[in-house]
Order: sequence, then structure tokens, then C-alpha cells
Amino acid sequence: MSRPQKFLLILILLLAFTLRLYRINNPIADWHAFRQADTASVTREYVKHGIDLLHPKYQDLSNIQSGKDNLLGYRMVEFSLVNALTAWFLIKLPFLDLVIFSRLISVFFSLGTILALFYLVKNLSGTKAAFLAALTFAVLPYSVYYSRAILPEPAMLFFSTASLLFFYKYLYQSSHYPLATCYLLLSSVFLALALLLKPFVVFLLPIYLILALQKYKLKILSRYELILWALLSFLPFYLWREWIKNFPSGIPASDWLFNSMDGLKIRLTPAWWRWIFYERLTKLFLGYFGVIFLLANLLIKKIRPDLLVYAAWWAGMISYFIIMAAGNVRHDYYQNLALPIICISVAMGVINLYKLIKNKNLAKILIILIYLLMLWFSWQQVKGYFNINHWEYIEAGQAADKILPPEAKVIAPAMGDTIFLFQTNRTGWPIGFEIEDKIAKGAEYYIATSDDDEVRMLKKKYEIVTKHKNYLIIKLQP
Repeated sequence: MSRPQKFLLILILLLAFTLRLYRINNPIADWHAFRQADTASVTREYVKHGIDLLHPKYQDLSNIQSGKDNLLGYRMVEFSLVNALTAWFLIKLPFLDLVIFSRLISVFFSLGTILALFYLVKNLSGTKAAFLAALTFAVLPYSVYYSRAILPEPAMLFFSTASLLFFYKYLYQSSHYPLATCYLLLSSVFLALALLLKPFVVFLLPIYLILALQKYKLKILSRYELILWALLSFLPFYLWREWIKNFPSGIPASDWLFNSMDGLKIRLTPAWWRWIFYERLTKLFLGYFGVIFLLANLLIKKIRPDLLVYAAWWAGMISYFIIMAAGNVRHDYYQNLALPIICISVAMGVINLYKLIKNKNLAKILIILIYLLMLWFSWQQVKGYFNINHWEYIEAGQAADKILPPEAKVIAPAMGDTIFLFQTNRTGWPIGFEIEDKIAKGAEYYIATSDDDEVRMLKKKYEIVTKHKNYLIIKLQP
């Protein structure tokens, strides 16, 4: 790669980093804050009580997620490697802010994804497509928001994209056996890490399959190293899933992800088509105008090997949308897995559209205009994600953190949403009701931001510790 190209890639990374600093000091109370709070509280518990990868815990002691009382606070979802990494730095450098540093970890993983995506697309489709794909990942508003969110997704995207890159390098750029082994081992390790973070990475397998078929055709069945690669990639995930069965109270219910929306079947219904392909893909990701670039891919006349790889990628993503129908409809962060191929498709669409328009000056103006409109209208969908809608939770939580004992268990009711509980820096329950039962299970304080029937009842019965116009703290035990 020439020096100007290296400089351009550095500029894209700097642009991506700068954009991801937008409101990076936000408290965890923005879009999908409940999931961010659950993730960040695992890190917080590691900082407080030490890193234990086999027994991750978080602040929510309720039965909301698993249907079982979780009084030890187990959090048995993704393997908490990123939480442990973040906690290690926070323990060594206690002056760091947990929320800001956790966001920065996500940002750096996303920069790694940009690099991996660039080199993967460069190998498959050339330098122009690589730069356009990297730029799109860097500036797409959806990508910007979720690349600085405290979620497993940024790390998952890096590990999965890096795994694909090293798998390609094993197939096509390793003439020496030791180097080929190294590439294949790296691909396996990164895929294993991606699966430990998000099992949905399994839907990327068609990409590996088409790459291997293009190289070895049906001889892949006799390639023992590929069988070993698959075993090494999936064994850690299998072992983790077997291990967490020992802690059923810490495993959130997940059957609904397949096809249940409030008891109704959603898969392939008109609502499913609308939410996946219009509300998310057309509006949220591509700001309406970016769909033009996607459709431009359909006008390619010659079927090339790289296009078959991207077709396999899309086949995996469509399968993912269909099989995990309810999860993808309910939560837009589930579509993070499709972000790389969407960026690649935009890049390939730009190149194809430029080739189709004979007047090249007109083509440049038109493509730049469509691209900017895509970013603008996508930003109109995403900009509200950065807003904080419950500042009272922040204020009440900070007050509770100052005056309550460090190990106190609290009730911070927010209809099951853990963002309020996270602000208190205490373990407890994110919902009220059945107060006497919660007291018997260890609840010591009730923190309220509203004056409802439950709060009025508790004020009559228990001691008020702190009263403020925006919140109230009640002591539930003598």
C-alpha cells in the first residue's frame, strides 16, 4: 500500500475516532441503556470484588430476566472477557471513569473492525471498495452510536471480521506451512471469541464455506485442518454454554428471540418485513437514500468470486433475520451483525453506480449527494439515541451512592429497567411490588423518583432517610 493510501486510511480512523467521542461522557441512560447498564455492571462488580471469569455477576438480583430469583446476581450470558479486560485497567488505574473508559474500549474495538474490514475488502474487491467500506463503517450514524455503546457488539464485530480476514489470508496468502498454520489458528481464536460474545456469529458460516469452496472445491471434506479449525472455534462456546447451565438463575430467558412478540408469531409477517427492511435497513441504517447503493449491486452483470462471498454474507444475514425474528424486530442493536456487509454493499454500490453513469462529472456529483443525504437522514433517526430522558435517575442514584452503605441492597424501581439501579452503584431490584418479600431477601433501602401509591404506603410505614423534590430514600429495615 502506497504512502498516500496509508495516510488516507489513518484519516478515516481519526475521523471515526473523533465521531465516536460525541457525548462519550454520557451517563448510562441513553438508548438501550438497560442493556448497557447490565453489561457495565459486570465490569463494576469485577472492580469491586475481583475478576472471576467463570462467575460473572451484576447488580440486578431480581427474577425478571430468568424467571428465577437471582440473589447472588449471576450474569450468565456472553463470556465476560471484555468486562475483565476493562476491569483490569480500572483496577490498575483507579482514576479512570468506568463509564467513559468502557465506552472507549468499545471505540477502540470498532477502530480494529474498520482495519479488519478494510484489509478483507481490499483482498476481495480492491482498494477503492476497501476505502469506501471503511469510510462507511466510520461515518454511518448507526455505526457511530453502537461503536461507543457499552455492549458486547463492538468487540464481537472486531473478532468476527478479523477471523474472516485471517481465514482469507490462510487460504490465499500463505505459501509457507508455518504461516498458513498461524493464520488459521488466529482465525479460529478470533471466531471462538466472537461466538463467546454472541452465538449469532454462527450465521457468518456461509462466508467461510464459500471462501473454502472457491479455494478447494469439494476437496474441503478432506482438509483435516479445516475440521480442526471448526472444532477449536466452537469448543469454547460449547464448554461455556455447558458451564452456565449450573447457574439457571443467571441465564436470561431467550426462547422469545425466535418468534414471540407479546405472544404473537412475528416471523415473515407484514410487521416483520416492515421492521427489518423498512424501519431498520432503509430508514435507520441507510437514511432512505442509501438504498440506491444497495440496489445498484443488483445491476452488476458479471458474477465475480468476491460477489459470491458477499452474496453468502447476505444469505447468512437474511437467515439470521428470519430465524431470530422477534429479537431483530424488538431490538435494533441485534442488527449490528449485519453492519459490515451493509457497509461493503454501499461501497460496491457506489463503484457500480459510478461505472453505469457515462458522464463521470455528473456521476461524482450525484454519488456524493446521495451519500450525504444517506448520512443526513440516517442521523435524523439516530440523533435521539444520544439523549438522556431520565435525569432524575442520575440525580437520585448519585445521592444514594453518597449516603448509603457500600454493600446495601436497594430497590430502585424503574419498571424493571436497570438504568436506575446502575446509577445507585448498589445491587438490588429494578422494580417495586412485593416489598415485604424483597425485604426478607435483603432489601434495605427504597429509592423513589415518583410519588405513587407504593411510595406513599412506604412513607407511612418506614423511616425516610432523605427527602428531595426529585427523589426520596426510605430505609426498609431497622
